[in-house]
Amino acid sequence: MTDMAELPDEPTGWMSDRELQHVRGQLPVVYVNVIPVRISPMGKVTNVGLLLRAYDGAISRAIVAGRVLYHESIRDAIVRNIEKDLGIGALPQVPLSPTPFAVAEYFPSKGAGPFHDSRQHAVALAYVVPVQGPCEPSQDALDLTWLSPEEAASDDVAAEMAGGQHHLVRQALAHCGVLL
Repeated sequence: MTDMAELPDEPTGWMSDRELQHVRGQLPVVYVNVIPVRISPMGKVTNVGLLLRAYDGAISRAIVAGRVLYHESIRDAIVRNIEKDLGIGALPQVPLSPTPFAVAEYFPSKGAGPFHDSRQHAVALAYVVPVQGPCEPSQDALDLTWLSPEEAASDDVAAEMAGGQHHLVRQALAHCGVLL
């Protein structure tokens, strides 16, 4: 029997930039993609929050996104990434079920699918998450804009989004019954 003091420390879930780059070149990485929304008292989506961030050397609109860390639950990853991008006051209403409305597979080569991430092959579980509190963009998010569902699904906004994320916004709105 192994003494508890002899067990290795629990991994923190963080890798150095070099380690992460190596892993990204070898394995798909699991992410969460979150479409933050404001809802009416009846549960209808009234606004969609889109970030402004730098991606591949350009400024573009984006959804909340981030890795699922080693030994981290999906729910914890959703909350951590919302707080990372929208601030700790966002007050997300975490989904009752960890079942995503969609699974997005990002490929490093363009044209392999609707989603693209030049850094890696990633598999993202996509969620619509209502947020109640004030949101302040943080980390690498430059700004946050609240759009009506119609604006968020428009071709103009799609043209401002990178990596195919506009497909997820439209899928999310359809999933919520906003787009038919």
